Amino acid sequence: MKTEPPDKEEMNQKEEKVSKKEGEDTSKKEEANKLPPRPYVTHIPEKLHMSQHFSSLMLSYDPLATVLELTCLSVLSLISWVYEIQVQGSMSLLEVAMGMCVLSVLRRVYNNYLEAVYCTFPLHRTQPIKQHMLKGERDLVGRDKEQLAAIVVQDRLTFISQFCLDLFVYFSLPGFYPAHSTNTSSVTRRVLQLVLNHYVMSFGMYWTHRALHKNVWLWRNIHSIHHWAKHPLSRTTYQDHWFDNFGNAIVGHIFAQILVPLDAQMFWVSRVLRVCESLEKHSGVSGYFNLVHSVQRWLPYAQMPHHHDWHHEGHKGCNYTFSSLGGLWDCVFGTRKSGRAKEGVQTAWDNLEQGRFSFDTKYFDGMYTCFIPLCALSGIVVNSFVT
Repeated sequence: MKTEPPDKEEMNQKEEKVSKKEGEDTSKKEEANKLPPRPYVTHIPEKLHMSQHFSSLMLSYDPLATVLELTCLSVLSLISWVYEIQVQGSMSLLEVAMGMCVLSVLRRVYNNYLEAVYCTFPLHRTQPIKQHMLKGERDLVGRDKEQLAAIVVQDRLTFISQFCLDLFVYFSLPGFYPAHSTNTSSVTRRVLQLVLNHYVMSFGMYWTHRALHKNVWLWRNIHSIHHWAKHPLSRTTYQDHWFDNFGNAIVGHIFAQILVPLDAQMFWVSRVLRVCESLEKHSGVSGYFNLVHSVQRWLPYAQMPHHHDWHHEGHKGCNYTFSSLGGLWDCVFGTRKSGRAKEGVQTAWDNLEQGRFSFDTKYFDGMYTCFIPLCALSGIVVNSFVT
């Protein structure tokens, strides 16, 4: 049976449709190529000196968050200056406001520094460069557009909740923000008290962090947002669910200051160290560039950014290396992993997986038993008020 040849007019129409579609695709590609590149979002700028790297987070890539922060801090500073507000036993509210402003600037400037280091010195990155080859429309740390949109909302809620918490603590806990006084203690004693304060802070944050991984509901609805970043950069440090940051502030900073109070000067030193340590831990680079981590290398079982980076690579299986400072609690409670250390950045404890006096704490990995250490710590804090 013979088949009739296709009509020439029909063939011409099909060819026109194909060529028209190809032309549209080509024009779209050309148009896309004309769009300006978005440095630090989808690619790392090349052939730039370290001083020329400018993070999109200096004033926040979310204009509303920037305006909100500037407005709140400006209004608070103005009111506290005009009315000279000061709670008995505490520093003035103006100093608290100025401290908030300084820490806000510090977070942005130090973030710039760490991201400039990351871009300028690829050999110091904690993860191999090939692991940063992204697939699809994702940002540098592996998050898609929907996740980035959710992060913007959480950033706004984080600032509002932290700002309100700071003010609530100032007026409800007299002396929490210590007043300036003549301190006769030696510098050595004040430094040791600072270290002890940070270990108490780290203890609370360790068990909070561990519970966020072990409790299925907390992981799915709160902490997994922070772990959308598979290749951390310093910008991802505070990009969590707002309640994640809120809980850490209470169990970490507030509990530590109540149990091991610092004087006014050491209080602000502690805040500055904590901000820099947090940013460095997520910086994606490990070495002498990490100023605070370099200083704390002498602490027992000290950790560097490559330890926490390893924690992020594991995603839900990363139930290890929870400590926020030093690394002691990971060794004591059996959750330490050495990470991917390079020659020259290893600490004296890098190859040690667990401490000599590690305890089996798997009992606290349950859905509800993970809260027992936090309840015990909370009980100690409440008892300190009663007595």
